[in-house]
Amino acid sequence: MNKSELTEMLEAMWQDYLAMNPEARQIHQLFSDLNYQVINDHIALRTFDLEEVNIEQMARPFIQAGYEPAGEYHFKAKQLYAQHFQHRDPLLPKVFISQLMTESLSSDSQLLIHNMIAELEPEQLVADNLCYSGRAWDLSYTEYQQLLEQSEYAAWLAAFGFRPNHFTIFVNALTSHNSIGEVNQFLKDKGFRLNTAGGEIKGSVEARLEQSSTLANPVSVHFSDCEAEIPGCYYEFARRYPLDDGTLYQGFVTASADKIFESTDTR
Repeated sequence: MNKSELTEMLEAMWQDYLAMNPEARQIHQLFSDLNYQVINDHIALRTFDLEEVNIEQMARPFIQAGYEPAGEYHFKAKQLYAQHFQHRDPLLPKVFISQLMTESLSSDSQLLIHNMIAELEPEQLVADNLCYSGRAWDLSYTEYQQLLEQSEYAAWLAAFGFRPNHFTIFVNALTSHNSIGEVNQFLKDKGFRLNTAGGEIKGSVEARLEQSSTLANPVSVHFSDCEAEIPGCYYEFARRYPLDDGTLYQGFVTASADKIFESTDTR
């Protein structure tokens, strides 16, 4: 995959995300009106740890386009493992990919997930657009609720399939707002709801990273037995701080990301 193909893929992911989260278009426009440019810090993707669709499979087109592994993270309470990938071009977003350790679920739920993935055609599994291909399997609302009882993450992924879970505004590049606190207040003044799990601001200057996010709004999802509204995608905001050598910290803080995940929790 060359640079232009990568640009096309990132744009396709952005458009898929906006279709799921129209609120993000409003927020992006608000900041675009006040700033010369709005830079995307990172994109987040979710998957299962099954060999056919694990992090390695999701990362393949990005690796081919010049991205490299840059960090790994363990979320014991949520039974997740994640890696992030970076490109040498600092204007390209980092890609954060997490996967659910499916063996942490009941045998019935594991079977359900295996059956879902088995519905994917072989060509879908090797396509560059796998990471934003959506849901390619049938799912009932009853099955969704079965997964929800054990893992919010599993239920969201089963309902929406493979697609960007969130994009992230790089606060450092804004001229209109200098801090996460200012960004949060601006959003609240405009009527947007924020994720308050662990506080509105996750992380700290000492951790070299501060983050906040909106709450995912309900979207209508077609299940095999009904239509139902469930939380979709959200928008994140990240402020990075310099390391001792003066370069900005480029990784993620597990304790903060753990709370950011809850932006899509059912409420």
